[in-house]
Amino acid sequence: MKRTIIKIDENLCNGCGNCVTGCHEGALQLIDNKAVMISELYCDGLGACIGECPVGAITLEEREAEPYSEVAVMERIAPKGENVILAHLNHLKEHGETELLRQGLEYLEKNGIHINFQQEKREKPAPCGCPGSMARELKHQHHTDTAASFNERETPHFTQSSELRYFPIQLHLVNPGAGFFKGADVLLAADCSAFASGDFHNRFLKNRVLAIACPKLDSNMQVYIDKLAEMIDIAQINTLTVLIMEVPCCGGLIRIAEQARNKSNRIVPIKSIVLSVRGEILSEEWI
Repeated sequence: MKRTIIKIDENLCNGCGNCVTGCHEGALQLIDNKAVMISELYCDGLGACIGECPVGAITLEEREAEPYSEVAVMERIAPKGENVILAHLNHLKEHGETELLRQGLEYLEKNGIHINFQQEKREKPAPCGCPGSMARELKHQHHTDTAASFNERETPHFTQSSELRYFPIQLHLVNPGAGFFKGADVLLAADCSAFASGDFHNRFLKNRVLAIACPKLDSNMQVYIDKLAEMIDIAQINTLTVLIMEVPCCGGLIRIAEQARNKSNRIVPIKSIVLSVRGEILSEEWI
């Protein structure tokens, strides 16, 4: 599978840092006055950072994508010095990639590279791109709320539980290479479906990793196809369930999923579930 990744010409880079704020995935940081790709794992290849660069130091490079290798990344960044290594390791830590972090530290130990990572004290995580796109695991909690009706009368307490385990969930923001996608059962849900179904969490989301999208209002559907294809081939997801509404435009999500599977080297089971506007299941089938 070919994947598009940005390439930085360090000779042209003037260290302005504009590309760092333009990178929604948090793949770039400014280290020693140069823009540095600290983790190719989080580069979505959209090239938003290119328009932010005033000197043309950033281009897109298309190459064959292999399964992500932390050892290969460490071999690439180790010669750049301690500051770049620390930025990369902290980036993995802040995105919850504990296994990759362990591999990175193991590489340093095996190669006799000593850095001050363990002793580093930070009050807050350093910002890396858009905080809303930073992958994170959510702890499972039960919430007890007291609700009141419109006429101010108090109603009994009720307990509700969220089955959302990871964030972000918008398909443009998710990183298909994130650890929580590996071998997962994925739910691709139309934006409206959670509002139509009162038991969305227990009925559809439980034990699945969520991504949401709208084929009518979202832009750049090819990115959606490419991301789903990466989930199938690289993350090797177990199943893909596509939850859509009965309205015609929602069918686009099914076509996106099928195109992603056709583009992939693996065959992954895809289930189609269609909801009525009242949240009733109209059809449910493997396709």
